[in-house]
Amino acid sequence: MGFLLLLACIPSLALPGHCSASLKPSSWQTLSGSAPAVIAKGGFSGIFPDSSFAAYQFALTDSSTDTILWCDVRLTKDGVGICLPEIKLDNCTDITYEYPYGKRTYSINGKNTSGWFSVDYTAKALENVYLVQAIYSRTEKFDSSYQILHVEDVAIQIKPPGLWLNIQHDLFYTQQNLSMRSYVVTVSKRVILNYISSPEVAFLRGLVARFKGTKTKLVFQFLGDDDIEPTMTQTYGSLLKNLTFIKTFASGILVPKQYIWNVTTDLYLQPYNSIVLDAHKAGLEVFASGFQNDAIIPYNFSYDPLAEYLKFVDNGVFSVDGVLTDHPRTLSEAVGCYSHLDKNNSSDPGKPVIISHNGASGTYPDCTDLAYQQAVQDGADFIDCPVQVTQDGVPICMSSTDLTKTTTVATSAFRGRFLLYQKFRKMKEFFPSTSPGKRFKRIWTALNIKSEIDFGMFETQRYKNKWKNAAFLVERLGFSVVDAVISALNITGYNDHPTQRVMIQSSNSSVLVKFKQQTNYNLNYRVDEYISNAHDSTITNICKVRSLCGHQKNSIFPNNYNYITGQAGLYPGYTLLALRSEVDGIITDSPRTTKLYRRNTCSKLGDKLPQYMKPVEVGTL
Repeated sequence: MGFLLLLACIPSLALPGHCSASLKPSSWQTLSGSAPAVIAKGGFSGIFPDSSFAAYQFALTDSSTDTILWCDVRLTKDGVGICLPEIKLDNCTDITYEYPYGKRTYSINGKNTSGWFSVDYTAKALENVYLVQAIYSRTEKFDSSYQILHVEDVAIQIKPPGLWLNIQHDLFYTQQNLSMRSYVVTVSKRVILNYISSPEVAFLRGLVARFKGTKTKLVFQFLGDDDIEPTMTQTYGSLLKNLTFIKTFASGILVPKQYIWNVTTDLYLQPYNSIVLDAHKAGLEVFASGFQNDAIIPYNFSYDPLAEYLKFVDNGVFSVDGVLTDHPRTLSEAVGCYSHLDKNNSSDPGKPVIISHNGASGTYPDCTDLAYQQAVQDGADFIDCPVQVTQDGVPICMSSTDLTKTTTVATSAFRGRFLLYQKFRKMKEFFPSTSPGKRFKRIWTALNIKSEIDFGMFETQRYKNKWKNAAFLVERLGFSVVDAVISALNITGYNDHPTQRVMIQSSNSSVLVKFKQQTNYNLNYRVDEYISNAHDSTITNICKVRSLCGHQKNSIFPNNYNYITGQAGLYPGYTLLALRSEVDGIITDSPRTTKLYRRNTCSKLGDKLPQYMKPVEVGTL
């Protein structure tokens, strides 16, 4: 019988965003003044096996039109250049099935490394070896479907607008009597090479004369700060202090993203380093690496990779000259549609409506005052209150009936007060209805309803147990709670302010009927079950007493093994019954992401919308 209270966010409470470097109109702060380059590492390797034909092709069709394709070059036994993400083939190919006894051990940069290596096989011998996804958390559905590509294959068959060759282990190949320099010089006569990068100083210095006066740019790649550069036996950290020297053989540097924005061990951003500004002053372009949508990123970004990209390309202080990523579509969106937004520009289409889920729970713990405050700052149109009730009828906002999931009750004086409710779970839980409101406040200081709306500013801090639980409206198991909620709303003055909207959501029709009889609030029926291809009669019954219906996203776009399999036949029924068949609102843990989407500069392009901003087409993979 639980229900959710939604309170409209008052415009006067709109507070500045939490990003230290706010988005604002500006020209690109790259070295050249051009937009940062989108560099697809092994193509669209976030979906397909790195360096596969599908990965490269999809990167060009689903990203910006000037996307640069990246190839990690390895040499075969007969000196043919191939594209592979790792020097060991056993993690990125199925070579162990084709050549089960091919394991070898080599000294690479002074360390013994065991595995399967390209230098032990001719290009012909590798024709029966296929690529696999090297990151096991990603889909394996495309494994063993694509052959290893030669460098010339990428250039000639796919015809990218830009090609970047990365040479990781020139010294190792030299020890195997193979010349990476000779190969690069030879291939440059047949195809256009836009960038050549390497973490080895000697290799790049050996190419300076050959590519002087050409359009090919040489880029020095920095590895870990304490790693040793093999040809100069200096740490990369020490080389970073001598950018003037780097400029003598390179036009740019490629650095891990942590070089630019330090990250603490508990995953929070530190102030930016001056590396980009220093490099630009020295006349060097700066390219950032290490970007993956599915990687762990600092909490400052609220799990939104788009926000991370913007921190590097449009932070108001500097812009990197390019970004190397496994997911070029998202980077294309950041550069093409989300940069240079004017936060002071009030133009906002207002659709879809943004509804918080337990406040900005992607940033702060559920239903805390900070979570609600952040939701307002991030642009939520409604802040939500999942209503629970204490033993003495005090309404509170809490995301679960079980206090052990979201509070410190298990370590409090009430840790022994567990109840077994078979209706909910077959285990002991601590319910708020077992604790009087006064005792409840000993653990959490509750806010009254008005302070939930008129809360003040709090700085973003890494507090775990130092915030107050925001006070809420809550229902006891029964209809009497409806009167309590209505009374609470009256006390806080919502009925006296018609512009302050209130919405009541519940998966229980009886609760909504009670509200309809006593109030004029908008009612939203929450469909907890997965439904698709719903009959008209079902939709009619659902919407008898409410103007809105809330559905799980899987009811709209069903999926199988995390792939969207179709668009459910749910909405045609709404249309036939003269009800809106569009999605009117989004309930989200991260209101900022939806707010940013509403304001993107490409939203009004119509037929000219770039491919990377179009909705994902069902079945295209």
